[in-house]
Amino acid sequence: MADRILLVEDEPSLYEALKLNLEIEGYNVTVAVDGEQAIEKFKSSHFQLIILDVMIPKIDGYVVCETIRLENSQVPIMFLSARNSAEDKINGLKTGADDYMSKPFNLEEFLLRVSLLVKRGHALTDTGTEDLNSFEFGGNKVDFSSFEISTWDGEVKSLSKREMKLLKLLIEKRGKVVSREEILQKIWGYDVFPSTRTIDNYILAYRKYFEENQRQPKYFFSVRGVGYKFEADSE
Repeated sequence: MADRILLVEDEPSLYEALKLNLEIEGYNVTVAVDGEQAIEKFKSSHFQLIILDVMIPKIDGYVVCETIRLENSQVPIMFLSARNSAEDKINGLKTGADDYMSKPFNLEEFLLRVSLLVKRGHALTDTGTEDLNSFEFGGNKVDFSSFEISTWDGEVKSLSKREMKLLKLLIEKRGKVVSREEILQKIWGYDVFPSTRTIDNYILAYRKYFEENQRQPKYFFSVRGVGYKFEADSE
């Protein structure tokens, strides 16, 4: 699946040229022509890189960057702007950007920086996982190869592919909060985005399967405004 880039630029001749060259490199490019549209598209899909102009209509690029960072601290952000003073670059980096290129720019250098930022984004979301075939905790056993679970009260159930994928992600990152953005990327993919309520319902299902007391969970937790966490050591 092609890496997705959100390109925020209001000059048609420039965004058309950039979109074409990025697509030639194999990226899936979505264009936003103002700050409001950029935030809306960011919230409705998942991207491996955000490319932002500073001087865009409605909401400027600095505010867009800050807004994105409130929801996602990992997605790489690059400013691409005609504002090229040292102060402008410092402001861009202070708002949370990972890189700042000035217009006019060298296309080859731009594409190289894009490639490096996309790889950096993948490295941030791919670390900390392990290869598990099964996992046992609190009298429960999860068999990832057969998609079956054996619960503390002796029940054997088959889980759906998505239930098992999310369960495996939480177990692999046990003890750590897994952000909603990471869950969306790795479990639901890039184009279909459930609400937070949908993910909460999966957590409630895990409590029903694995917790002796669902009202006082020991293993599965929702961390409001942050993500979800599994707490348990293997047996």
